[in-house]
Amino acid sequence: MQFSRKLVFLAALSLCVACSDEPQLTGIVQASRSPSLPADVIPLMASVEVEDGPQAMRTLLAEIAAESIETNEYTGESSARPYREYVAKDMYASMPAVEVRVLRTLAGHELRLGNTEDGLAELQDAWQMVQELSPEAHPDDLNQTQFELAVACLRSGENSNCVARHTSESCILPIGEEGVHLDQVGSRAGIAHLTELLARRPDHTVAQWLLNIAYMTVGEYPEGVPEAYRVDPSTFDSEEPFLKFIDVAAGAGVDHRDLMGGVVIDDFDGDGIFDIIVSSNDPTSGLRYFAGTGDGNFTERSQEAGFEGLLGGANLVQADYDNDGALDLLVLRGAWLGYRGRHPKSLLRNEGDGTFSDVTFEAGLGRVHYPSQSADWADYDNDGDLDLFVGNEAAEEFIYVCELFRNEGDGTFTDVAREAGVRNGGFSKGVAWGDFDNDGWQDLFVSNYNQSNRLYRNLGDGTFADLATESGVIAPWSSFSVVAADFDEDGILDLFVGATTPLHKGLAHGGPFTDELEPLGNTIKSMLDLPNEGEPGRLYRGLGDMRFEDVTEAWGLDRVLLSASLGLGDADGDGYQDLYIGMAYPGYEGLMPNMMFRNREGSSFVDVTTAGGLGHLQKAGAIAFADIDADGDQDIFVNTGGMYGGDQFGDALFANPGSGAHWLDIHLVGTRSNRSAIGARLKIDVQEDGEVRTIHRTIGSGRSYGAGPLRQWVGLGDATQADRIEITWPATGMTQVLENVSADQRLEVVEAAS
Repeated sequence: MQFSRKLVFLAALSLCVACSDEPQLTGIVQASRSPSLPADVIPLMASVEVEDGPQAMRTLLAEIAAESIETNEYTGESSARPYREYVAKDMYASMPAVEVRVLRTLAGHELRLGNTEDGLAELQDAWQMVQELSPEAHPDDLNQTQFELAVACLRSGENSNCVARHTSESCILPIGEEGVHLDQVGSRAGIAHLTELLARRPDHTVAQWLLNIAYMTVGEYPEGVPEAYRVDPSTFDSEEPFLKFIDVAAGAGVDHRDLMGGVVIDDFDGDGIFDIIVSSNDPTSGLRYFAGTGDGNFTERSQEAGFEGLLGGANLVQADYDNDGALDLLVLRGAWLGYRGRHPKSLLRNEGDGTFSDVTFEAGLGRVHYPSQSADWADYDNDGDLDLFVGNEAAEEFIYVCELFRNEGDGTFTDVAREAGVRNGGFSKGVAWGDFDNDGWQDLFVSNYNQSNRLYRNLGDGTFADLATESGVIAPWSSFSVVAADFDEDGILDLFVGATTPLHKGLAHGGPFTDELEPLGNTIKSMLDLPNEGEPGRLYRGLGDMRFEDVTEAWGLDRVLLSASLGLGDADGDGYQDLYIGMAYPGYEGLMPNMMFRNREGSSFVDVTTAGGLGHLQKAGAIAFADIDADGDQDIFVNTGGMYGGDQFGDALFANPGSGAHWLDIHLVGTRSNRSAIGARLKIDVQEDGEVRTIHRTIGSGRSYGAGPLRQWVGLGDATQADRIEITWPATGMTQVLENVSADQRLEVVEAAS
């Protein structure tokens, strides 16, 4: 592959090896190893001299996109080619048992690429062959082939129904009358194969689960499901009533179909109306900008925003990094791709009108490129401008340390992670800034996948100390997404750390078959209240002074959930922050619903998924709450789709029907503090049943994946006014007070202004 002449790439593997003296690089990272890259890998771990930064970025991303068509393990063709050749040449015709496995593997690759009918045909051939081999065929070959064929049939049914005909009821569990498939060929075939499989293996949890979903798609659940395999309908009951949300994405113009990525909802063009920006993990797919019209509808203006050529994006985070009053955007890339994922991040500067310029290289964020999906903004040194922490994915062979970019105040950044002691060295999948000890300095939580988490205490002198072990927050082991919020409204930040699956490619990748397809089987068993060996996420209640208490079980969150994304918001406007957990599992058999948990007055969470109509079965890449239609309640946007090229789905926008609760929409503008007011704290006193109740909020992202507006929407329940609003600004610690503020209005509060 030829590189643009405008870029000079200098091999800099020594940059990584040089960090071997960092004492905290432990666990999965072996600092002394020198990586040896395959010849076809773009050497992005490099120093870069740039003549034209924006054009250089687009050239680089175009080259990555071209390379990914072949070698990307989720969307590329190269893995399928040798198996196509084996089958075309009948290389294993004399070894039918081997040919069955070759056909099955090829089918997995074709399904992954979206060649569903080809994959189905190969699996049907394999199924016929394995039946002809019976009784000599190994039972595992018989069971696996039929299971994979059943999944492929169900996938074909999804493609011709809820993917091609996306409606407000598509893929919402339990599937109701409006979600029943019009074309039932795929589901009927899947039902037949799953029923046969379960006759041989009645204990197969995943097959049983999929059988029940398949019967829902043809409108025959529960009565049509054989009693021995029937999932009790009460399994899907909510613990209490809740508002019924409706997916209005198609009518609103935002049901864009793509793979999973990131989402940010905020006002990017300065008109006071929220816009939506989404990305895709597909390196060939561009950023999308949907401008809000003010009535809950959107118009796409991606090209006008300057997004042409800005491809890929595993996650997005917004902030006004240059304090000019316009929200800028950070794009993260390369997640889950290892050494092939050394794709550049992009810093997109907002020119003030919703148009963007790529300033990555000139800002100093493009010197090295590491695979990443997580980042968060905060003013860690309290100098009035925003700094950036990027969590990178370290692997055994490659030392992808995390980066802490100090904002120099002139539009440039300097990586000070080494001096600050926050290089981590783990497989970082979630990061969240927060003042966990209320000392006025922003601390940092880093969620590490298959390694202990980190909790870095800000010492106030530019350095940090890892107190995760002492604080009791190193779990879960399969740690993933994270959110920092005050769930019990006591003025101290809490943490919810989601757990997900150990990296399992799923059958769509031709992966190995096991009886329960762990951990998917564990997740289903947890949903069915059956014994399982899965790992739940952790809810840590902050006690102050960096101490935490594990209240996961006490708060009702001791469930095995494939927590890929976390949405934080107040869905019913009662003043307590709820959790919407997006599920994701790579294989097509991973049909698990997203889960909505209502915060019950700061004492526990209750499952209201079904009552809320929010049990979407498609994979969730990112979630954001916002009052999209400006009607005084928070709606929910879900970036949907999987990682494999054939696993596209249309995004969902769940409209809130409204609870009648009162609210305030508070926009803070920093002057001495950062303009975005990230890190500012709100303390709001309201009257409730004759008693004063205090609501606490912190401005900022503080979670993964999905970013809602930096404007803070606060539900007040039945209160018609806020008796007192106390704002503590981050850079100065100054407190500003407003009294007797009427509810149901938007406020703009400028730091130190009267």
